[in-house]
Amino acid sequence: MWSIELSRVSKEFVLRHNPAQDLKVQLIRILHPCREKERRERLVALNGVDLRVRRGEFVGVVGSNGSGKSTLLRLLAGIYPPTRGALSVHGRVVPLIELGVGFHPDLNGEENVFLGASLFGLSRRKARGMLSSVMEFSELAPFARMPLKNYSTGMYMRLGFAIAAHLDAEILLLDEVLSVGDEHFRQKCFSWLARTRERDVTILFVSHSLELVEKLCDRAVWLDRGRIAADGEPSSVVAKYRGAS
Repeated sequence: MWSIELSRVSKEFVLRHNPAQDLKVQLIRILHPCREKERRERLVALNGVDLRVRRGEFVGVVGSNGSGKSTLLRLLAGIYPPTRGALSVHGRVVPLIELGVGFHPDLNGEENVFLGASLFGLSRRKARGMLSSVMEFSELAPFARMPLKNYSTGMYMRLGFAIAAHLDAEILLLDEVLSVGDEHFRQKCFSWLARTRERDVTILFVSHSLELVEKLCDRAVWLDRGRIAADGEPSSVVAKYRGAS
């Protein structure tokens, strides 16, 4: 059974380049629209991607900056719509892409657990049921009543990861988040990931760590300038990618 299916999927962005943004220039444009024209540039982030991922498969995605890796995950998470092509996702998606998105700095740790859970559609009752487990996993229980604006970056990220780890994903999207926290917490994340794999969860893992892709993944995909350059056994794909670098 396929968890993820992409057929000829492309994603394009239009970049608008304005010469200046101050009020004087904007008034001149209104009065004399021909004097300065907005310049637009088309950016093709993904270009005709065909990809299918089986249920329970752990797929690593590699490629240089700007190759389309993060755009691919955002399409699968429903953050972006495809410009062209067909995309199907079968299962509950939990994106660990930007940890802590939606947090409010004036709310404390516990309150942000409720806020974060609500963004994924969980009821307050379910959020309350997982609160103690989230705080224990994140190791932030002593700081649960502290406003997030007083958290360090590492604490902030650990709380975001802990919430996402309690959402019972069927499809998990990871974008460079396994580097969160100190070595102790990273090992906890790897242990959680190993347990998650045993539940037949489909995982897409974007990483610049080729060693981790080879170690963790069943399969690897190399994206190059928005296209799939290689797809297959991780060590083989990684070798091709290294050879082209």
